[in-house]
Amino acid sequence: MSLPLTSSSFSSFASARHNVWRGDELGSADAQVMGTGHSALDAELPGGGWPVGALTEILLDAPDAHVWQLLLPVLARAAGMRKGPVVLIGAPHEPFGPALAAGGLPSESLMWVGGGLPDRVGRSGSTSQSHMWACEQALRCADVAAVMAWLPQARVGELRRLQLAAAQHEGLLFVFRSESVALSASPARLRIRLVSAGGGQMDVHLLKRRGPPLAQPLTLPARSDRITALLAASQMRRKRRRQQAGEAVEPADARNATVVRLDLRKSQPDEPDEREEAHAVDRLAVAA
Repeated sequence: MSLPLTSSSFSSFASARHNVWRGDELGSADAQVMGTGHSALDAELPGGGWPVGALTEILLDAPDAHVWQLLLPVLARAAGMRKGPVVLIGAPHEPFGPALAAGGLPSESLMWVGGGLPDRVGRSGSTSQSHMWACEQALRCADVAAVMAWLPQARVGELRRLQLAAAQHEGLLFVFRSESVALSASPARLRIRLVSAGGGQMDVHLLKRRGPPLAQPLTLPARSDRITALLAASQMRRKRRRQQAGEAVEPADARNATVVRLDLRKSQPDEPDEREEAHAVDRLAVAA
């Protein structure tokens, strides 16, 4: 038996249809979000920021690749709002406090749990389980502003437990895993992959969000302006020292002389040493 379509039922149907989210559109956030501090990234995330009370999974090509440069703005803001700690679980390196403090996150706002190199994490079941236990306990603490957990061996069931725990916690939860699991299923509300792009840049691939796939990755600065300026000044000083050393060995009258200069440190002295820059970034920015 069919019911007649009245004007009131039609308007109700039109209103309900208007509120339906379509898969080819960027969805609105169904929970609270916090701005990432990167305007280009905010424009591509539902609600315009990191989801609060939900699991965000970040896949890395290296255990410490650009994590702090990406997350430092929101961590500093969250710690300031809650007056509680940012808990690091299984972090591969000890954070470099002065650089974080310069970005607005004082060292007294950090709580480091279970450090150690990532290749040691997960070799024994006790280590992996202890990190999972620490995550769940941190999420139960109302004062915790954010949880950052390096869980390379976490299984889907364990991630689902963290997602459920995060749903009861009005804080931020970031779990870091290897990019090798990019094709595996994940219960994370938001899933991204960070890739070093060279030239002080990083590519952000949005693997999972409430919306259509992102055809091209976002390119964001992998270094702060201050670190970039320090590295540029250091490179200029090295180049000036090399030039001065070359002038010192050159004879006063070099018109008929042949001078061979050797630089044993690298084969192309005018090009920056990428390994040295990366080491400097680690030391100056965060050691992570």
